[in-house]
Amino acid sequence: MSAPLIYEMRGPNDLDPTKTYPALFIMHGMSSNEKDMLSLVSGFEEQCFIFSIRGPLAQPPGFAFFTIEGYGKPHRHAFDRAVEQVIGFVDWTKDEYPVDKAQIYLMGFSQGAILSMTVGLKTENPVKGIVALSGYVPAFVKTEFRDKSMKGLSLFISHGEMDQALPFEWGEASRDYFQQLRADVTFKNYPSPHTVSMENYQDFNKWLSDSLAGSKK
Repeated sequence: MSAPLIYEMRGPNDLDPTKTYPALFIMHGMSSNEKDMLSLVSGFEEQCFIFSIRGPLAQPPGFAFFTIEGYGKPHRHAFDRAVEQVIGFVDWTKDEYPVDKAQIYLMGFSQGAILSMTVGLKTENPVKGIVALSGYVPAFVKTEFRDKSMKGLSLFISHGEMDQALPFEWGEASRDYFQQLRADVTFKNYPSPHTVSMENYQDFNKWLSDSLAGSKK
């Protein structure tokens, strides 16, 4: 069966046929592609599978996962379709690769962060951790999952205080929302615009490394 979405994969050079491995699913921002964020997780490929997903919609010079109806408001149909496609892709990899189904991580920037947090809420199969860089949870998603418990989920949420694309307050709102759902949230803010600063990079790498190390205990 062919993959439901285009992707780049990185993984251990010497796979142990008796083992399964954690999997990290990466989603890029608008007008980018599946190669863009791989450098941010370089070095993790010996610990886990890394699947970097290309958005299905053309958005020159790259791609997007969904279209926007208004400020902070994705087109519902396109957004729901993207969520379904990502969930389907994650499920597909579990059949095609020796993935540990209990060690699924999602990571994204901007559109990818929005999708990562939403997929974590909507998938029927539990997600271990989410790295959400400069994103938000759409209002219609919050309404739908207002009373859902996310106990057992860990998140690293970060946002730039000078973000010119998605206001810093939206990052704080994401933190508050997941804390209300009883998730374990690490929140970091930086004096930066809509980008991943070096300090942000170092912080989420440490968080992800610590989480992966904890899963081996």
